[in-house]
Amino acid sequence: MYNKNNIFFKILQKEIPSKVVYEDEVCLAFHDINPAAKIHVLVITKGYYTNFADFVQHESAENVQKFFKSVAHVAEKLGVEESGYRILSNTGRDAGQEVDHFHVHILGGEKL
Repeated sequence: MYNKNNIFFKILQKEIPSKVVYEDEVCLAFHDINPAAKIHVLVITKGYYTNFADFVQHESAENVQKFFKSVAHVAEKLGVEESGYRILSNTGRDAGQEVDHFHVHILGGEKL
């Protein structure tokens, strides 16, 4: 069950500032405050989903597709499309998920 008491919900509500890279109707992309790579951007869904499984099971197929096309667009906008980048999404505590709001990390700008 989605709990609105998380940092990404507060960022979506503009209660907490972020360095926005891109925004559209399905997502918000912004720089990670503790980057794990030279380029580290988070792409979060505007829907209230706890993780990847929740997102793909309960969001419309159209919006799932839009979200992942937006992830690709953000990578292109960041200039890492040619050199390469990593996308990842941790699902659950054992995988290292820290925020219970579905998001994807884009890491690049250097050899990972």
